[in-house]
Amino acid sequence: MVMMKQQPKARHVIWMGDSKKNILNFPEDVRKLIGDELQLIQFGGMPKDAKPFKGVGSGVIEIALKHDKEAYRCVQAVQLGECIYVLHAFQKKAKKGISTPKQDVDLIKKRYREAKELENHDKRH
Repeated sequence: MVMMKQQPKARHVIWMGDSKKNILNFPEDVRKLIGDELQLIQFGGMPKDAKPFKGVGSGVIEIALKHDKEAYRCVQAVQLGECIYVLHAFQKKAKKGISTPKQDVDLIKKRYREAKELENHDKRH
């Protein structure tokens, strides 16, 4: 008798706000890399490019990529439940320092709160 290993189930991705549209506007190479890394997360892995995104909430990670001297970011919440919430995707424009611009951090915080509300709503229904 041969035991079949069960395929891991992919977690559903929920795109918050214009995050998907933003990624679709990234260069093709960047889109493919982010897509591959999101798929790895969907199946329980963690990309080597991912790092904790501090100051928002537990389980929020950032994928940071460089392409043609430009910086691209994709921030997602991975511990709110069964889903992965893509909170924000953007091209980092700031030339000074490595910190994420305040307007992007504020948007990420807002969408994280909205994702938590969605998750809590789904648990009640």
